[in-house]
Amino acid sequence: QVQLVESGGGLVQTGGSLRLSCAASGSIFSITAMGWYRQAPGKQREFVARITSGDSVKYADSVKGRFTISRDNAKMYLQMNSLKPEDTAVYYCNAISTAGLRSAVDWGQGTQVTVSS
Repeated sequence: QVQLVESGGGLVQTGGSLRLSCAASGSIFSITAMGWYRQAPGKQREFVARITSGDSVKYADSVKGRFTISRDNAKMYLQMNSLKPEDTAVYYCNAISTAGLRSAVDWGQGTQVTVSS
């Protein structure tokens, strides 16, 4: 099992930047991919970005060119630039880990990002 803790959220004005962090602990050697999701009030959780253990990245169309995902050992980051009010949400990190034939997905507790207009 992998434990995840997000940090770095906060209040920022439109056009500003924030950097989210996700610290992983536990069975980190089994992680094959990590990702960021977000959930705005009244909406479903949606995919934002992911990075694999081979550093392959993928972004949602809504954040391409503005957000950058990266990782460094047991930490993952999301650099968010040119923020818009529609980026306001609780941001969650997740980790996909595999052990033999079994895989698991673990989630962090989330961090609030608020972009004021």
